[in-house]
Amino acid sequence: MIDSRKQQIIKEITAKFNPSLVGVFGSYARGQQGIRSDLDILIDFNHRVNLLDLIGLENELSKKLGIRVDLVTASSLHQRLRPIIERDLIRIT
Repeated sequence: MIDSRKQQIIKEITAKFNPSLVGVFGSYARGQQGIRSDLDILIDFNHRVNLLDLIGLENELSKKLGIRVDLVTASSLHQRLRPIIERDLIRIT
């Protein structure tokens, strides 16, 4: 599971972009993470965010959390993956 300290870091860093949704899914959400696991974060916005900002956000999260972060926007989700991700999702904001 993702601990409260990591959740707080994610909340603080993503707040700069005023997201409508931030959540963790995948191995960290299921409590099955290993030493090589990345942290999968789903994020959504009610406004446009450019690609460079998303890359910067992903890099900042990785640096502050000390683990590789895979940032996924809700709009980029394939319809077949959506129910799987939503089943595991731990909503942070």
